[in-house]
Amino acid sequence: MSEPRILLVEDDPSISEILQHNLIKAGYDVIAVSDGQAALHRARSHSPDLVVLDLMIPVIDGLEVCRQLRSDPRTQEIRVLMLTAKGEEMDEVVGFNMGADDYVTKPFRIKPLMERIKAQLRRPAVSAGTGDVVAFDGIEMNRVDHLVTIDGEEALLTPTEFRLLWAFLRQQGRTFTRHELMDCSRGEDANSLERTIDVHIRSLRKKLGDYAACVETVRGIGYRFRPNVTAAVSS
Repeated sequence: MSEPRILLVEDDPSISEILQHNLIKAGYDVIAVSDGQAALHRARSHSPDLVVLDLMIPVIDGLEVCRQLRSDPRTQEIRVLMLTAKGEEMDEVVGFNMGADDYVTKPFRIKPLMERIKAQLRRPAVSAGTGDVVAFDGIEMNRVDHLVTIDGEEALLTPTEFRLLWAFLRQQGRTFTRHELMDCSRGEDANSLERTIDVHIRSLRKKLGDYAACVETVRGIGYRFRPNVTAAVSS
């Protein structure tokens, strides 16, 4: 099995050197670039498992790089960990809205950063196939048949709950804003107000049983599906 590949995008040579040293020491295959244009090129040509992306980089800034990664079918599933400097006019909400999976504030300590990187790389990928089936652990969804099974038992989800869970499983670990979840759930419930998302989430959690804890509330932003939570709950 090949080592996880990490694309490091950092224009400060000293920080880049430290990160490269620690990532390589941890056994990762590292590609390092210093500007946004090169980052997009390498992401498309080398298919990294994770992009560690500084916000303030030349040519194309980190937010725009993240946005383009998320809008390109070739790169939209790549995990993105964003590095931000204290005092910048960019907060957690903006980063997550652009599609970042996690963010770390500079100055950072190496050990906690490496743990965050490891956590992102542990995130299970969605199941391969036609694109109409996704699965995580004991949860399996079939979009064609509108069927959900949890540990082998059929779960009766409403259309809105189905769309929400589908979005969560397709992009595990990503934080969705309530507005984004409203877009995901558009259909027969198209007139839902933003606050009703919370009601749908509560109902979905009840139906997920042992997997309910995977649907986490991100204060001030929305919700995300954290696959590693089940391991902690069951241990």
